Amino acid sequence: MSWIPFKIGQPKKQIVPKTVERDFEREYGKLQQLEEQTRRLQKDMKKSTDADLAMSKSAVKISLDLLSNPLCEQDQDFLNMVTALDTAMKRMDAFNQEKVNQIQKTVIEPLKKFGSVFPSLNMAVKRREQALQDYRRLQAKVEKYEEKEKTGPVLAKLHQAREELRPVRDDFEAKNMQLLDEMPRFYSSRLDYFQPSFESLIRAQVVYYSEMHKIFGDLTQQLDQPGHSDEQRERENEAKLSELRALSIVADD
Repeated sequence: MSWIPFKIGQPKKQIVPKTVERDFEREYGKLQQLEEQTRRLQKDMKKSTDADLAMSKSAVKISLDLLSNPLCEQDQDFLNMVTALDTAMKRMDAFNQEKVNQIQKTVIEPLKKFGSVFPSLNMAVKRREQALQDYRRLQAKVEKYEEKEKTGPVLAKLHQAREELRPVRDDFEAKNMQLLDEMPRFYSSRLDYFQPSFESLIRAQVVYYSEMHKIFGDLTQQLDQPGHSDEQRERENEAKLSELRALSIVADD
């Protein structure tokens, strides 16, 4: 029995040039990478906005907890300080919510919509692959009859195989040409698509941090004691802590 170094159903003829196959794999590989990067970026942006909201909500809760502290009932200065802090934290939370809403609308949602096109793209590639398999199968069938002795029945089968091959070959070539034309265009379109989103992201961050500068600047003016440096405050806190440690109820046995 002779051994034929070809898989069953695979043609001997190179039906797709290697350069074309390399071009296809390169362009599709770029889109697969883009799909993964888009998915990861959307996930990271969502995690970032969730963390931002959690931070500002926690800050508001802390200020509310301080307001309920018994010290606020006994010391008017402490109450004034905590009230100023609470007002600042609520303002921060409000601006943070605006920033997150803006990012959700102009960055996360566009990322989600962009990512939604990849299933259709991947399906088009699968259809191209199926068409290629059909093309190879029928090309191998044609080659099989071409190699046989040219009898009447063989010539009839050869003619039929060639007729079956023609529309399948045309279908593959049309799908292949369309993808080779549109995949690079789709990849290049990412720049025009995402640029407005990231410009909006930068503007949202600039507005937010500009407002934070104002909010905490106002808070600093309300809380700062004239002539007190950070070093002085640290020394005063250490002195008060030493006084507390000197009390018998906290003294070591």
